[in-house]
Amino acid sequence: MRVLSIDPALRITGYAVIERITSQGSPTYQALTYGVVKNSRKLRQSGCLVAIREQISDVIRKYHPEQCAIEGVIFVQSYKTAITLGAARGASMIAAGEHGLEIFEYAPRRVKQAVVGRGAADKQQVAFMTRALLKLTETPEPDEADALAIGLAHFYAIDSNRPLSNQADPI
Repeated sequence: MRVLSIDPALRITGYAVIERITSQGSPTYQALTYGVVKNSRKLRQSGCLVAIREQISDVIRKYHPEQCAIEGVIFVQSYKTAITLGAARGASMIAAGEHGLEIFEYAPRRVKQAVVGRGAADKQQVAFMTRALLKLTETPEPDEADALAIGLAHFYAIDSNRPLSNQADPI
């Protein structure tokens, strides 16, 4: 099974495609790709949203994931920031929806809990653990690591042998 995971933001949206490989024993996970959709500060919001949708769609067409896991809405001080993050989430979700992917959302604390074991883990801890869990040769950048962690949290949530089982939140 392949999952597209997304850490949405207007200027830098992290994405990853992770595959679960089930052989004898417990499953293993492999990152097929990960990266960011990086938008220039000079690009208008509408252009950023189009770029996010198009680049996420390109990843979907290339890697054919079966599901999508996305970071849920977070608490922010500014309503403007919340609206902007919501728009970036929307652009990502439209791309996934256009390709028929079932979408699940995960709160940031839940993702950190699943991957690091502590809901208040910092970005460096998340990056270190995603590198270790996926046996990557280099530590991913923060937005890439967050996307990878969201994908791992999704697999852990749907795995009946894990503590977070059956806690996936379809949208």
